[in-house]
Amino acid sequence: MTYTQIAISMVILTVIFDLWVLRTRLLTRKAFWTAYAIVIFFQLLTNGILTGFNIVRYNGDVIIGSSTPVLLGDGRLFFAPIEDVLFGFALVVQTMAWWVFWGRRGLQVEPKAGPVRLWFGVKKSDEL
Repeated sequence: MTYTQIAISMVILTVIFDLWVLRTRLLTRKAFWTAYAIVIFFQLLTNGILTGFNIVRYNGDVIIGSSTPVLLGDGRLFFAPIEDVLFGFALVVQTMAWWVFWGRRGLQVEPKAGPVRLWFGVKKSDEL
């Protein structure tokens, strides 16, 4: 299976999970797309730096386009292979969908006090 096939499969599975399995329906919300615009900006910035400076290289046989990074075109968006954008989308949506899913089921609804936490071996009460 190529990187492209896996990326497309993950996007399809993510949409299915969001809309029908977990029923969080994040993809139908304006707030999600606003937040995702911020996420994609930084994803493209980071990925563009890593691939544009050849810190990370891709085999042209398993991605859309060639292994030579270009700013736009040849299966790339700001030097990043389009597959990375797809994987990033799936990662963000899955993380948020599971967060909402478990939150709706009451997973730690209220903050709970716990034991005194140690900070580098010193109790908070011992600090000056």
